Amino acid sequence: MEKDKPALCGGKPVRDTKIYYGHQYIDDDDVQAVAEVVRNGDLTCGPKIKELEDKLCQVTGARYAVVCSNGTAALHMAALAAGIGPGDEVITTPITFAASANCALYCGAKPVFADINEETYNIDPDCVEKLVSEKTRAVVAVDYTGQSAQLDELLSLCRENDMVLIEDGAHVIGTSYKGRKNGSIADMTTLSFHPVKTVTGGEGGAVLTNNEEYYKKLLLYRAHGITRDPSLMEHEPDGPWYYEQIALGMNYRLTDIQAALLISQLNKLPAFIERRKAIVKAYDEAFSKLPQLFVQREIPESDTTRHLYILRICPDRLTIDRKRFFEALEAENVCCNVHYIPTYYFPYYEKLGYCRGICPKAEKLYEEIISLPLYYAMTDQDVEDVIRAVTRIAAYFAK
Repeated sequence: MEKDKPALCGGKPVRDTKIYYGHQYIDDDDVQAVAEVVRNGDLTCGPKIKELEDKLCQVTGARYAVVCSNGTAALHMAALAAGIGPGDEVITTPITFAASANCALYCGAKPVFADINEETYNIDPDCVEKLVSEKTRAVVAVDYTGQSAQLDELLSLCRENDMVLIEDGAHVIGTSYKGRKNGSIADMTTLSFHPVKTVTGGEGGAVLTNNEEYYKKLLLYRAHGITRDPSLMEHEPDGPWYYEQIALGMNYRLTDIQAALLISQLNKLPAFIERRKAIVKAYDEAFSKLPQLFVQREIPESDTTRHLYILRICPDRLTIDRKRFFEALEAENVCCNVHYIPTYYFPYYEKLGYCRGICPKAEKLYEEIISLPLYYAMTDQDVEDVIRAVTRIAAYFAK
């Protein structure tokens, strides 16, 4: 029987239109929420900011939430609140967006890269422990793809060594760890609301914490280090207009327009979670049957809402490499991506003295992964098409 020929080799594509790896879902309720803010004139620093922060606390179980302009700003604010500065070291993973390490550089500190667990792809606590030095100030643990990092192990390690655990939760909203929502566990958890995330504000970010001291610092760093609170001022106010800059902060504020959109999006979070889990289940069931592929393992402690679905090829069982597999999917009109290039591969980091070979498991992972389409608005037919495209390519190029 002749093999099902992929489009790359002259076959008919599984679909005539492209399906993208990620896409936001905006409905009439979202549009109406934004329109109301635009009409009422409270475009920034208005009531929607506090409403959104309260909503995030409700959703995650965190005591405090400070929203900001994006996920990178959230990481920078968290690093500053943690007291990270020149001469300090911050341990993180290389399989992440560059911001997870850049936040240390912004503060004058040095990023130190720990290897990953080769089955879950999250940072390995044992590797972290081996890298702790007297200079280590914090760990930035990424919840890669939306699966929770091993927070208990990391928190224990941080407590033993007087370090701060910053959870980079850009992927994690909707996930729980041991029955508790991520965002209520680490010293600080950062969120991102980029358009391909589970909920979006176009852009936007947040820092969640249960620590009042961190909360007060985060408020300052978000808005120029300026306060109108007389109890924090060094001089007596000379009028109701008076304020003081008491720290070196940034303008990392979020607009009420974005906040309104995010509140509306968070109202749909249960539906977003349910659909993403259904798609992941369908993918896992299909791809776990193919010996040419490896399905990411999930730890039992994590009830995961996936932001990304990572397909990992087994090169020793295929006649093609990741690049060719990627091109074959594109030919089927299944548009993919790769998350992520190891951070220290970038020229900027090379110029700082980082070199390849630091994290061999992470580097091998990078050579074998592809991000498949995963978002709320995918239809059952879309999911079926992705599965068929992957299956026909894996079977046709099997050794």
